[in-house]
Amino acid sequence: MKQLTIQSIQRHYPIVMESGLRFRLKKWLHEDYSSIFIITDDKIADKYLQDVTNSLQDKAIYTSVVPSGEASKNIEVYYKLQSKAIESGLDRKSLIIALGGGVIGDLAGFVAATFMRGIDYVQMPTTILAHDSSVGGKVAINHASGKNLIGCFYPPAAVLYDTETLTSLPYREVRSGYAEILKEGLIADRSLAEALLPLSLKQISPEQLENHLEAGIKVKADIVEADEKESGIRKHLNFGHTLGHAFEATLGYGKVTHGEAVANGMLFALHVSEHVNGQLLPFQEFYHWMTMNEYPIIDIEEAHIDQLIKSMKSDKKSVSGHIQMVLLHKIGEPTVENLDDSSVEAYIKTYIERMNKL
Repeated sequence: MKQLTIQSIQRHYPIVMESGLRFRLKKWLHEDYSSIFIITDDKIADKYLQDVTNSLQDKAIYTSVVPSGEASKNIEVYYKLQSKAIESGLDRKSLIIALGGGVIGDLAGFVAATFMRGIDYVQMPTTILAHDSSVGGKVAINHASGKNLIGCFYPPAAVLYDTETLTSLPYREVRSGYAEILKEGLIADRSLAEALLPLSLKQISPEQLENHLEAGIKVKADIVEADEKESGIRKHLNFGHTLGHAFEATLGYGKVTHGEAVANGMLFALHVSEHVNGQLLPFQEFYHWMTMNEYPIIDIEEAHIDQLIKSMKSDKKSVSGHIQMVLLHKIGEPTVENLDDSSVEAYIKTYIERMNKL
């Protein structure tokens, strides 16, 4: 078992990583909750929902299963979950459990944050990608104009990570999750980044995975503790996300995974970083890592540049009409730059030229 504690302004909460933890949930639920509402998706329900409900036998348990995928993070599904909570008689002493990946964590966390002005929830991540989204208390749903535009900061009561649930992940989910782990290495842990860049994800052992997860969570935890509301260094966690979120919105949620979009966004951010900061960065190494591990390389057509820029400006991180991007001075030294439309357009065009030569 591995355990960290997040020292949040609103509350302190544990992050626990342990194989088989879903069979021992009571050990980590320290409040006497009046009822428990488990929210999961249709892919996870068949695998783990019964295990979780069985471990909470003496509680009043309610469940709701939503379609898997980013498309479920919308106002209609959110409203249905609120209605189910009300119909089930949940009160301010109830608990919501988010059992699934990042989509479920964001969605169920936002339901918890807004039900009766806020009740406790527990994150139970079942994907590698969710190691990032489950820590830090950012919960949200999407809008047609952009990702996570409707949400708030609301920390969980605990993050309970059953690492056994990761053993059956399809390769695409492994790939998606590792994009965020490498992001954490690039912004704050040079040794982690250097260990991952030459690595084939199909050859990773369970022990390596746990070590990589722990390192990534430690980066996220340190940053969240220093800047809970994203007014300073927490912005660094958005490395690769400005264009990544734009890809998700313009291609259609679910067409590419979050990690695939962010990986492409990081490649673009490395390109822009070299131009802005005048430093050579591991652009080629990162591109090789993506191709070696079969990430889709998203082609940008010049005809779609305006649409991408519009989506980037709709991002919640934009400031005074400028596009805010996290760039790297070097590995482990991120910077935040506000760029105007014409600069971003020029960088996208030079990026397209560079990609066409690879």
